[in-house]
This record gives sequence, C-alpha cells and structure tokens, in this order.
Amino acid sequence: MTVQAQNIDAITAGAMPHEEPELTDGFHLVIDALKLNGIETIYNVPGIPITDLGRLAQAEGLRVISFRHEQNAGNAAAIAGFLTKKPGICLTVSAPGFLNGLTALANATTNCFPMILISGSSEREIVDLQQGDYEEMDQLAIAKPLCKAAFRVLHAADIGIGVARAIRAAVSGRPGGVYLDLPAKLFSQVIDADLGARSLVKVIDAAPAQLPAPAAIARALDVLKSAERPLIILGKGAAYAQADEAVRALVEESGIPYVPMSMAKGLLPDTHPLSAGAARSTALKDSDVVLLVGARLNWLLSHGKGKTWGEPGSKRFIQIDIEPREMDSNVEIVAPVVGDIGSCVEALLDGIRKDWKGAPSNWLETLRGKREANIAKMAPKLMKNSSPMCFHSALGALRTVIKERPDAILVNEGANTLDLARGIIDMYQPRKRLDVGTWGVMGIGMGFAVAAAVETGKPVLAVEGDSAFGFSGMEVETICRYELPVCIVIFNNNGIYRGTDTDPTGRDPGTTVFVKNSRYDKMMEAFGGVGVNVTTPDELKRAVDEAMNSGKPTLINAEIDPAAGSESGNIGSLNPQSTLKKK
Repeated sequence: MTVQAQNIDAITAGAMPHEEPELTDGFHLVIDALKLNGIETIYNVPGIPITDLGRLAQAEGLRVISFRHEQNAGNAAAIAGFLTKKPGICLTVSAPGFLNGLTALANATTNCFPMILISGSSEREIVDLQQGDYEEMDQLAIAKPLCKAAFRVLHAADIGIGVARAIRAAVSGRPGGVYLDLPAKLFSQVIDADLGARSLVKVIDAAPAQLPAPAAIARALDVLKSAERPLIILGKGAAYAQADEAVRALVEESGIPYVPMSMAKGLLPDTHPLSAGAARSTALKDSDVVLLVGARLNWLLSHGKGKTWGEPGSKRFIQIDIEPREMDSNVEIVAPVVGDIGSCVEALLDGIRKDWKGAPSNWLETLRGKREANIAKMAPKLMKNSSPMCFHSALGALRTVIKERPDAILVNEGANTLDLARGIIDMYQPRKRLDVGTWGVMGIGMGFAVAAAVETGKPVLAVEGDSAFGFSGMEVETICRYELPVCIVIFNNNGIYRGTDTDPTGRDPGTTVFVKNSRYDKMMEAFGGVGVNVTTPDELKRAVDEAMNSGKPTLINAEIDPAAGSESGNIGSLNPQSTLKKK
C-alpha cells in the first residue's frame, strides 16, 4: 500500500496521518537568534562559507549591506554600534576575510564600540591537525588578544547561547568588539525546529546601569568645589552614553567651561558660551581641577602630563568611567567615579543643585577672551575664496554647510584634513561627528559613511584627505549600489601631507606623492553617481549644497594647493626624524 493510500485509510478511520517533525538548521538558527535580539542589519562581504547565510538573512527580512572589502564592512558595523548602542554585526568569510575584518574589530575594541565579528571557519578536526583545509586558520586564537571576548559554536543547539553571550559581552560594562567563530559545517547541522526555537536566548538587560558609590560622588564634589579654574572634558564615551540632557545640565547648571573631544562635539553646540574648544590650549594648561566625562588620558590628551598641562602637579583630576582599571592609567586620579556615565552625571548634578556657588567669573572671562581672540584670528583664513584652495578656505566653506544643516552627519579622516576640521567645523548636535577616534587609524571613512546613512537615514558629508580616501575608496560603488545620501569631498593636494615631495635620485615619484591632478570624481561617475570637480570655496559650497539637497551619491574632487599641508598634521612630533646628514 502506498503512503497516500495509508493516509486516506487513516483519515477515513478518524485518525490523522503521521507527520514528520519540522526541522531547522544552523543557518536559520543564527538568523533567528539575531532577529530575536533586535538586530536589523548585517554588514558583510559574501563568500565561502557564509554566502547563503547572507542570502537567507536578507530573505528573512534583515538588511544585508555587502561591501567590497571586509575591513570597511567591519568599520561600518563598529560605528553602527556607536550610533545605536546595539552591537553592529560584521559577517566575513574565513582566514583572509577574517583577517581583513580583524583590524576593524581591534579598532572597535580600542574605541569602545560594540561590534560582533562573525566569521565562517574551517573545521576544528582539520585545523588542529594542520591538515591544510581551505583557508585553514585557528581564528579564535588569533582574535582573542584583539577583542573583548571570543567564542566558538560547534553545535547548532548552542547557537542561541553563543549569540547571546556575544551580544552581552559587546555592550555590557565598557563596550567593545567580540568575535564569534562559526565553523562551516555548523550551518548545515539539522535539529528539531521546536528544540531549536527553545534553544534561542533573548538577552535581558544587557547593559544595566552601574551606579556610582555615594562616597565617590561626595569626594568628587568636594574636589570640584575647591577649584578656582575648573574644566570639564567630554569624551566620545559621553556621546555614546546618550545621556545628552544630563550632560548639558551638568555643564549649564555648574557653569563650568568644557572642552569636547572630537567625537563628543555637538553634545552641546560648539558655539555654546561655555565651550572652551577654541581656547583649548589655555583651558588645558591653566585649569586646576579637570572633570573627565567619558574621556581617557591617552595620547589625545598628552597622557595628562607634559607642557600641554602646565606645571607638574598643578591640577587634580576627577574621572568618570565605567572601567575601574582606567583610573590612574597615566596620572593620579584624586576622585575616581566608577559607573555608567548617565548615572554618575545625574548623581553629580544632585550634589551641585544642593550646594554650588558656580565657576569663578575671572576664569570664565579669561577663557572667553582667549576664545574670541582665536576665532577672530582664524576668520580671515576661512573666508578666502582663493584658487587653488588651502585647507582653511575649503573647510571654511564646509563649516557653513554644517551650520546650515546641523542634522547632517560629518565623517572625517585624513592628516591635515582631519586635524584642521576638528577645530574649524562647529557641530551642533550629538553623535553627528564621526572620525578616526583613539587609534587615529585611516580608512574608516567609507565604512562609517555607509553605516551612518543606513542606521540614521540622515544625509552624510564625508570629508576625506586624498590619502585616507585611498584605503576604502572602492566603497563608492557600494554607496552607489545602495543609493545612499552620501556626499564625499576629497581634499586633493596630490599626496600624503602635501604633493611636492621628490625622489632625490630622480628615478621615482616622491614617497608621499600621488598622480598629479587626479580626478577622483570620475570614479563616482563610473558607478552611476554624481562627480564634480571644484577649484574654489564658492564652487565647493555650491556643489555640496546641491548634493545634500538631491540626496544622490556624490563625490566632489576639491583641488587643494599641493604645497598646502604639514607633516602628520598636528601630530608631527610623533613621527621620528633622522638627524643624520648624507655625506
């Protein structure tokens, strides 16, 4: 008797036919685990063994953004984490693809961006015996030193736990990068669908508030009240925390001047009367008590010592950070406040509202005078309508663009292009300035631009040095493919730092020189985007306005004087130079 006849007889007898159990596999369990935890977007480069994972994820409603290089996909995932406080997901192939994504993972960890790098890998039994599998590599061992946590899943029933652990590790405490290793044959493992569904884990309260100790708050307030020249430094940790109203209240109700680090610009408008950004050198050098809010005393702040900070022992530091080990990393922190930024700032505010006399007026007047003098000194440089442009005149035009479009997101990288833009372009809203961050690593531009457009839906202005653009420039095709509202401006001065270097032997171009008069705008045209070449600040302003109004992918080649620029921008002191002379 056939199966069909058996079923007909069973139905006739009032019984239901035998039903095969519904099955699921590793592919679908990974996707279901991500969706269960609110993940909506994956940034990836397709290939063996994860091609079908991307296809199936897209079919299941996740947005899958495919890049041309894994490092750029990883950078996109990292900045997505910064913008959303959810771990950005980067999916790569094994071995070389994994290694390409690893730079972005390490950079995310250094910058405290929550990100998960998920990579396919070779089978353990082959890797451990070093039998020469396709793209064989012990990826977990390589990733561990460069991220916050690393996990490998070998069985389909453990996928839910693996994804949950990765998410919690990425966002809890001090955020960072996490690696999740998925061997190829995991994806095709089949288990009962009901069992699979029950194995999934929804992460509850992944980043709970960590309240500061009352004694730590009391100590910090005592130090702050004793100050004659207090200063607040806002770091990108304060921007990540999204405690914007509390941070603003702390500054305004205390009346303490503040200096924002570059990715904290816009927490309060740079034009705020208490902003000391335009008087940064004076503020750092002459302050006597410094409150660090989500900022670290690393190289970006001269490690809290040296001539940047005045006489040794001339100031005391209060530091708010969720990581206890950050305290005393370079200098003594006399009032460490350990906890999440929102809770710590709120606790300080309570104390200030009860008993605070305000910042001394003579200190505020000193900084105000210095700020106004520096702004007046800079103004003529920003207003020049010269051809070829210098960095100041070109950035002056873009400064106006952001002033008129405060909701736009600015992505910025380069040497002079980055260092000068930090001081010239004012920001007005939080998390609108994205740049190279703690490591100063170049190549983040296009990945950041793509993710900023995808995650926020806002127009993006990417201001790039010609050298920095070269690290990720092929992603202009990605921008065109997804029709993203990204306007790229390349400051083209024909080289790294400047385009005038020469080879003393006369054989080759100078080591820092590119092809002269390159037309980067033609790259964008090749992929169906808009390309524009400009030679004056007025032309630059008009071209950017048109691009931002249209929302079309646009690349503007801004011709900068090849002689403009200086070695390593403002950090030339970090570049050792030979003292030997050729005989």
